[in-house]
Amino acid sequence: MDFSPSAESGEIRRTIREFAEREIRPHVMEWDEQESLPRGILSRLAALGVLGALIPAEYGGAGLGYEEYVGIVEELSRVDGSVGISVAAHNSLCTAHIFMTGNEEQRRRFVVPLARGEKLGAWSLTEPEAGSDAGGTRTIARRDGDHWVLDGQKTFTTHGTTGDVCVAMARTGSGAGHDSISAFIIEKGTPGFRPGKKESKLGLRASDTSTVVFEDCRIPAANLLGEEGAGFRDSMAVLDGGRISIAALALGMARGAYEAALKYSQERRQFGKLISEFQAIQFKLADMATEIDAAGLLTLRAAWMKDRGMKATREASMAKLYASETAVRAADACVQIHGGYGYVRDYPAEKYYRDAKLCTIGEGTSEIQRILIAREILR
Repeated sequence: MDFSPSAESGEIRRTIREFAEREIRPHVMEWDEQESLPRGILSRLAALGVLGALIPAEYGGAGLGYEEYVGIVEELSRVDGSVGISVAAHNSLCTAHIFMTGNEEQRRRFVVPLARGEKLGAWSLTEPEAGSDAGGTRTIARRDGDHWVLDGQKTFTTHGTTGDVCVAMARTGSGAGHDSISAFIIEKGTPGFRPGKKESKLGLRASDTSTVVFEDCRIPAANLLGEEGAGFRDSMAVLDGGRISIAALALGMARGAYEAALKYSQERRQFGKLISEFQAIQFKLADMATEIDAAGLLTLRAAWMKDRGMKATREASMAKLYASETAVRAADACVQIHGGYGYVRDYPAEKYYRDAKLCTIGEGTSEIQRILIAREILR
């Protein structure tokens, strides 16, 4: 078994780490307080191929695999989870959904500018009454000649305000089942499509999260994505990849919290010696390091399977579940090791603590992941 990264993968990681340290770290708290991520930082990441990481070169992308992609998300999230989740949502959800299920015209029209970073992607599944029960979608799409007309609203949409292209699920049939849900592509500026409330969040505050509203929103019939009635099924397949990216997001934040705690423990003195010399601190650091390594291996396995076209529903859920809960534990330990300084914004501990929690909720809660894992192992 060879766990060493390829030369290309290692170089990609180094490039992204250097970029994150140089271009992102100096601005992390500024962006967090402003609750805004400058479009310029995403443009500079686009120039590195990050916004089209998983898309083949013929469609404007970098043509990388999930193994390289999780390294990118991890390195960005190690410095700022807000940047990491924006990159993940753009790549793994919106762009991936269109590439996976779109026809050639849709790929050329939408995937190419998304992969080049000329446009920013959003993906809308969740609704006020359809969270973990994603099949409870109430947004309606009715056929009217050569158009579909959408009415309803989605919530918790990353890039709901700033995105240029949105993939949204809506009910196209009269039944209440999953088979009456379809996916649609909606462009910014379409009459009847607008952002709603922008959420003020506990963590990942620089990343745009908002409601999107459809009011008599008319889109061309050609903007139906995939087969009519296949939207829910396709969304679940998209989420297999999305959960790998959330595992990478969590892994990056866990690693950032661990590195901050390790550094502080080797600088802070109490009772006449460095706190890293106390066994209580050493045990916390040992647990953090061990769990992060385990989460990394789970994530790498899921990415490896995804790259080879293997079904990875169970493995993606395991990676997402364990990595996200590891991130929460690591962030908690980071605050504890910092003591009172972990509770103030002069140190990075409190931000990791706020940011990490989302990973146990977004793209399927930890409880949903346990249901999915159990379902797979009991088949």
